[in-house]
Amino acid sequence: MKSSSDYYYLRNTLRDLLLARSVQRGEFVLASGRRSSFYVDARRTTMSGDGLTVIGGLGLDRLAARGWSPHAVGGLTLGADPVAYALALTARRRGLPLDAFTVRKQPKEHGTGKRIEGCFASGMPVVVIEDVITTGESARAAISAVEHEGGHVLGVLAVVDRQEGGRDAIERAGYHVEAMLCASDLGLS
Repeated sequence: MKSSSDYYYLRNTLRDLLLARSVQRGEFVLASGRRSSFYVDARRTTMSGDGLTVIGGLGLDRLAARGWSPHAVGGLTLGADPVAYALALTARRRGLPLDAFTVRKQPKEHGTGKRIEGCFASGMPVVVIEDVITTGESARAAISAVEHEGGHVLGVLAVVDRQEGGRDAIERAGYHVEAMLCASDLGLS
């Protein structure tokens, strides 16, 4: 991490972007089937130029704070994709080696039939990316796919932890979780 002021600037900027672009209040049914009074459509932030810039820097700071040195980052498509790409690009700009990969929900039925696309190889240390953790199911599916292909998962990096048990489920499975922000940081707890 460059300095604590950089960290807090990036974290506060990400919070403000998520609140302005991604947080919606109302009645929602989540992918898990649960009902919620709020929805975090993180893609409205993670796919924006401002969001990509902030997430790349803050994410690399969080990897360093954890002592994680992955060769690549990625997770289940579509939520993890822009986050992984922002991290890889920001790392390259800082002179650090880091690539990205995508985990398909199902293997391709044509061509190479791969489930993991991009810069991934067996034996590679990786960090699994998640945009929003609710139950942790998407992250665990990505972990399973990566380990099935011989990857070594260092941990999970999320943009937002909804604080609804997903982090605990991932950690009970033996993986550390680092979240850039939690629901309580967004005033949603």
